Amino acid sequence: MVIEQAPLEDELGDVLEKALGHAGLSPEALGIRAGVPAEKIRDAIDYRYDFAPAEIDRLAAVLDLNSVGLRELADGRYPLPPIHGLPFCLHALRSPHGLGTANAYLVSDCRGGPGVLFDTGPDPARLRRMWPAGVPGAAAVFLTHDETEHTGGLAEVRRFSGPTPVFAPVGAQVAGATGIGDGARMESAGYHIETLATPGHAEAHNAYLVRAPGAAQAAPLLIGGDLLFAGSIGGAYFCGRRLREQVARIWRDLPPDTVVAPGHGPLTTLGHERGHNPFARLAEPA
Repeated sequence: MVIEQAPLEDELGDVLEKALGHAGLSPEALGIRAGVPAEKIRDAIDYRYDFAPAEIDRLAAVLDLNSVGLRELADGRYPLPPIHGLPFCLHALRSPHGLGTANAYLVSDCRGGPGVLFDTGPDPARLRRMWPAGVPGAAAVFLTHDETEHTGGLAEVRRFSGPTPVFAPVGAQVAGATGIGDGARMESAGYHIETLATPGHAEAHNAYLVRAPGAAQAAPLLIGGDLLFAGSIGGAYFCGRRLREQVARIWRDLPPDTVVAPGHGPLTTLGHERGHNPFARLAEPA
């Protein structure tokens, strides 16, 4: 069950800017290698697009990007997959953030009862307004990383849910949270939750793989934080190499039907992003 859709987190300009950083290139150097005027590249980073399809393909080749997804972003028609197969209700609690959204997610039994909350969004009042009436509170809170747009509602959750256990990446500076690292496996509200340490966007960053017992054939859910977005990847504010390694890891190790619930933007699946995401070549063997 998915409550609403959201705009993409990144446009073509954002993807080009991130790819330039990963490649260690300036717009001028990229322009020379791709045969595209540097002014066009700078304009694209400022969200003014004027590329011919052949220019998009040359930029993709130099930046080692998937040209299919880059063209789709340039045309404003990046596709999104249908989301189905989850054996529980997934409530997307979205708050405005910049031109897009910051997402918290509540996993619960569709018949009612407490859920498990992943991130809290930036706005306590908005989180409380969006909280579904059939879910009395959070049995636990799992945080992907310590940024205000992902943790700002935590005090409100503690207020209406009582002494709720809070888990965060090892090294995250979240008062009262228990640090959990790669490979940790827990149960909460009847769900299996596996921790994947995914540093790159931040040094202390986790993703969480959620499964329901007794539903072995159902699609797993990946709460990805700022690791992988529909049409892009997270910003490499800590380490670009490690971010790329972790994006490649989830494409390599998780099944294609895995539903990705990112920290920003709409839901997607790993298989869909493998075919469309501009950064999909990270999934290819080195």
